Amino acid sequence: MHTTSDKEPCGIITGVQRFSIHDGPGIRTIVFLKGCPLKCRWCHNPETQRFSPELMINFEKCIGCGACARVCKNHIIEDGAHSVIRENCTACGQCVAACPSALEISGKKVTVDEALKPVFDDIPFYREEGGLTLSGGEPLAQGEFAVALLKKAKEKGISTAVETCGMCHSDVLLRAAEYTDFFLYDIKETDGERHREFTGADNSLILKNLSLLSAVGARVILRVPVIPTVNDREEHFAAVGRIADENSAVCSVEILPYHRAGNPKYPKVGLDATEFPVPSREDSERYVSLVAKNTSKPVKLKV
Repeated sequence: MHTTSDKEPCGIITGVQRFSIHDGPGIRTIVFLKGCPLKCRWCHNPETQRFSPELMINFEKCIGCGACARVCKNHIIEDGAHSVIRENCTACGQCVAACPSALEISGKKVTVDEALKPVFDDIPFYREEGGLTLSGGEPLAQGEFAVALLKKAKEKGISTAVETCGMCHSDVLLRAAEYTDFFLYDIKETDGERHREFTGADNSLILKNLSLLSAVGARVILRVPVIPTVNDREEHFAAVGRIADENSAVCSVEILPYHRAGNPKYPKVGLDATEFPVPSREDSERYVSLVAKNTSKPVKLKV
């Protein structure tokens, strides 16, 4: 989190998606905050993992003109192949200004008002249900900025939601809860060691924070991805049902089958994508039934 003064927090966002119908009820405006403490191998927004702005290269759009290499020595074009020395890149943007087609910076420092402008512009479309959703990355990793966004949106009477992995400071989560109508809360893996293996951290803080949301009367929609070879186990989905039943904050559970839509973004930020099998609808519906057998909360498949 960055500040321009003691009164106005600033943050880094990767973009704003308007007129979404997938991240909460009604029409939502989604503000994507940059940075996440987890490194899920199936992440579909890899450009939001790092906490600072970074260069993205669309190699399919590179015409090999060499304009980037003329303004920055970190770009190398040899035999028609384009590479970049990423460890030396400061995301200054000079190469982006010179490039006609292939380069962009993921991550922009903005004020609260700048981030919320498209949200306020969309107020006429929200009606009874729509509103602001904070996503990422992990939005609560930029705690002061995220809380300020939620607070100002609520002051305008806008419905607010936070999409979170739960891997955040508990005090930030509770402050955010004061201005959040509901949380879209990820439960990626119920086994702590497997959670560490595939995301880089165990799930103890995530489960603790979920119980804290129950203690303060928050509203939570549990979101559970189906990742074949990672969490496609009967005991995992049965445990999800028990977690839902044990936490009064949980209103419902959504099962989300894995997809590969984010994989093309990995090489753009210098990362290698891991491809997992895509679950069949039949298997996904079976996991819905497993969760439903272990909870009284509504469970649905969300594709």
